[in-house]
Amino acid sequence: MAKQLQVERDGPIATVVLNRPRKHNAMTRSMWHRLGEAIVTLSADNDVRCVVLRGAGNKAFSSGNDIGEFEKERGNIPQARRYGADMKRTIDALQSCRHPIVALINGICVGGGLELAANCDIRICGESSRFGAPINKLGLVMSYAELESLLNLVGRAVTLELLLEGRLFDAEEARTKGLVQRIVRDDEVEKESYATAQRIADGAPLVARWHKKFIDRLSDPASLTKDEIDEGFSCFGTRDFEIGMQAFLDKKKPTFTGR
Repeated sequence: MAKQLQVERDGPIATVVLNRPRKHNAMTRSMWHRLGEAIVTLSADNDVRCVVLRGAGNKAFSSGNDIGEFEKERGNIPQARRYGADMKRTIDALQSCRHPIVALINGICVGGGLELAANCDIRICGESSRFGAPINKLGLVMSYAELESLLNLVGRAVTLELLLEGRLFDAEEARTKGLVQRIVRDDEVEKESYATAQRIADGAPLVARWHKKFIDRLSDPASLTKDEIDEGFSCFGTRDFEIGMQAFLDKKKPTFTGR
């Protein structure tokens, strides 16, 4: 199992690799479980500043869930509930990760793979990438937990279009629909994704975490509390603010400490 999901570190940048290239990085139930655990661990690590999620090889980010294991893992309602619980825990972990997550998308990104990408903060793909959610051809629905992130990302009309048609489409259409922010040449996806991760890592890590937290909070219609509003000014009491201001005045690159 460890071979099917790998976690690598390069300083403050962590990479999580879906490692089943011969199966187009199709997700098994155990991979969903392990991925959730990995994201929870990385989220708690203050030395991490950015996470890159990718598939092994250059043919697929992920082709979705591995249908080959459905008979024993997702072949009836009780099994599907347990499988769905593992997926929800991982989706929750991605959504609540304190650090920014960049999806490095090479090739196929469909079904469950699309759900994973939708829960990342920045999605970068290659020109030949393909997207879609053709689960209507399997007689499957997306559960509420799976639907939420896609719906929040692209809205009701596009989500229904994806699910009702089950059509695969290209990278440019994915960008038009809001599924990805950036398209680059296929041979530039890795370089651009890690350059993006480095730009994030070079920024103040507390600021990145606060921005994720504040944006997520604003999706809740409940009124902000006084304490929540006050938290918007907490950055002015950090060492990173002092470092950033002084570096700006000195015309130097800041080296943030996360304090």
